[in-house]
Amino acid sequence: MTVRAPAKVNLQLSVGPARADGYHDLVTVFQAVSLFDQVTVRPADRMSVAVSGEDAGSVPTGQSNLASRAAAALARRTGQRKRGTAAVAIEIRKRIPVAAGLAGGSADAAATLVACNELWRAGLSPQELSGIAAQLGSDVPFALTGGTAVGRGRGEQLTAALVSGTYHWVLAFAVGGLATPDVYATCDRLRAARAAAD
Repeated sequence: MTVRAPAKVNLQLSVGPARADGYHDLVTVFQAVSLFDQVTVRPADRMSVAVSGEDAGSVPTGQSNLASRAAAALARRTGQRKRGTAAVAIEIRKRIPVAAGLAGGSADAAATLVACNELWRAGLSPQELSGIAAQLGSDVPFALTGGTAVGRGRGEQLTAALVSGTYHWVLAFAVGGLATPDVYATCDRLRAARAAAD
């Protein structure tokens, strides 16, 4: 089973203060773009992840890989482990740059959820898949739906937005990537410094 999942850009992002759970409340406008990772899932004797393409060497292939975690979460939810059919070989063909703010890992997790749902004939609805997606990461629910949406909460609460017209984006990437937790930590630090100066 092969599924493509798009990268996303944040057209707007308002970040609130850190919450007790360590996340930040935010309001953002997500836009899917025509840059895709391709995920293929096959039945296997044991869980595995293989990555090829863009920055493949920097993507973990063990249990910390978000696609692997997505397959495991869906297997738990649907009882695949009890039936002995939970193991899959996940092949990820990367085209979305890693650590570029484009939600490549989230796209891979979303594609894995969709592929495993079909492969296992689990029959989960888009809403049920979105619930699992929200447990995996803030951008994963949007990666399931694509299009344009307003995200609230951590970004997992989505409202579809209608957009007219065609837009063309030119994306330029820095040589090094940025980890999302580090970006939010820097935001918190800068806010604290500004508050102390006032």
